[in-house]
Amino acid sequence: MIPLLTRFAAKGAAVLVLVLGSIIGGHVAVYGSTDIEERDPRQIAADDLRAAQEAHQGTRHRHQTYIIEVADADAETKASMVIEYASEWASELSEAEEAAIEAAAVAEANRNTNPTSVNVPGSCDEFSGNRATGCAINLEWGFDLEQFACLEKLWTKESGWNHLAENSIGAYGIPQSLPGSKMESEGSDWRTNAVTQIRWGLGYIQGRYGQPCAAWAHSQANNWY
Repeated sequence: MIPLLTRFAAKGAAVLVLVLGSIIGGHVAVYGSTDIEERDPRQIAADDLRAAQEAHQGTRHRHQTYIIEVADADAETKASMVIEYASEWASELSEAEEAAIEAAAVAEANRNTNPTSVNVPGSCDEFSGNRATGCAINLEWGFDLEQFACLEKLWTKESGWNHLAENSIGAYGIPQSLPGSKMESEGSDWRTNAVTQIRWGLGYIQGRYGQPCAAWAHSQANNWY
């Protein structure tokens, strides 16, 4: 019995070394770049999820291999080895599953948020703060500076471009979405992120009026848009 246990312990140790090596190597590949701070956080989360899933699958594969290897052992030896195996790997399996769940949650959260700032082109230099962000996103959506002039007036009237603005009936943010929670379709950070609010607002304007100047004309005529 001692040689058999020694042989399987050696195999288990070898498999463990290979798995740990693959996991460590994977993390070096993911995080080894010197410019990691420039990577999209959504891609980082996706890489973490993939690594966790691979670790999880590796643990299950070792379990299946182990069952095959001890299939021909006598009942007493098999029982002893199964107990030893279960004790050794149960915690790792649990940790892999927890890591996969956590990585999935992070990936989902990052998928449903926006950056808090954008690159502002020189043509928008006359604006600052949320207006500069709005000008940049307006151009990103294919509207020209003339359209942004209308958008600037519209949202100055609505909220003063304050992403925390809320009126007495519950309209919220820069575009004064009513209710504010409508903006969650653009991002879960709609309460605090001007980029999320501006993108949602432009989507609303594009869908309802076609362009900002048409929305501004409606607001002037009806005092709402």
